[in-house]
Amino acid sequence: MSTPSGRLLSLLSLLQTPREWPGSELADRLGVSPRTVRRDVDRLRELGYPVEASMGAAGGYRLAAGKAMPPLLLDDEEAVAIAVALSTAVGKPVSGIEQASLRALAKLEQVLPSRLRHRVGAFRAATESLFTESTTPVDPHELAVAAAAVAGHERLRFGYESGDGSRTRRLVEPHRLVLAGRRWYLLAYDTERDDWRIFRVDRMSRLQPTGVRVPPRELPEKDAAAFVTRRMYSLAPTYEVRATLCLPAAQAAERLGAAPGELRPIDENSCELHGRADTLEWLASRLLMLGCEFQVHEPPELLAHLRVIGDRALRAAGDPAAEAPPCRSRPSESLRG
Repeated sequence: MSTPSGRLLSLLSLLQTPREWPGSELADRLGVSPRTVRRDVDRLRELGYPVEASMGAAGGYRLAAGKAMPPLLLDDEEAVAIAVALSTAVGKPVSGIEQASLRALAKLEQVLPSRLRHRVGAFRAATESLFTESTTPVDPHELAVAAAAVAGHERLRFGYESGDGSRTRRLVEPHRLVLAGRRWYLLAYDTERDDWRIFRVDRMSRLQPTGVRVPPRELPEKDAAAFVTRRMYSLAPTYEVRATLCLPAAQAAERLGAAPGELRPIDENSCELHGRADTLEWLASRLLMLGCEFQVHEPPELLAHLRVIGDRALRAAGDPAAEAPPCRSRPSESLRG
């Protein structure tokens, strides 16, 4: 290698391959003597890399797991593969790793050469997941830009499309990215409106970090996710349900995926549900798919909606007492929640 530092990085890259390297093979790969390899291994150990050595004809050097993970060296194909995998994890998050995936993607995108960014972008554009659940996909690159602005306390400018279709240009101080359901939201302080705002990331476009770093503002609440949830529920119409379920609380929680506090055991065979949703259809389907008897106490709108569904089910089953209305080209108002 041309320089000792470059040779050291090449040695580290080789050792990160999960195998044991004979000293002679490393010397041939690097174009140096076995003695130089031993000195370079000692330097890596001084830097905190746990390089183990074994003696004998089958012995050699290998990188072991240490107390802390050292920096990784990736070739082009490995970097592209990781970026694509992280983008998938961010877009279709597994519970508990979405924020970590986003942070890792932001760090990786920051250092990717432009040629590799192009390859990652081309792969994203050419592929589509069969199991997508969201009708509002988020560009992982823009999500990474937002995450970097949050981490760096950097003001961010972007275009935003509101729910009514109006478009504005915003300048904000990003505070936190929050995943709620299948959507990402940016919690930020809007400098022009002098207030905290919540932005759907899929409605954000042309994200531009300004380079202006500002001290982080204190959020009105300690928990960013709780603040976003409270603000969203205060802005959107919701229905609160209270129902008795003929099902043990543990089984109900498993089938519903209920949040802590939504279920209260009554006895070993029943429990009470306290929950909320933004549509009657979702509440009704949630209850009907439990596979148990239940009694709804409130809201009255849900009771009326269940009667409509019940009548439709009876007609579909051929109940002669349930008279079928004429088919309509559009759903009736009672079915819209």
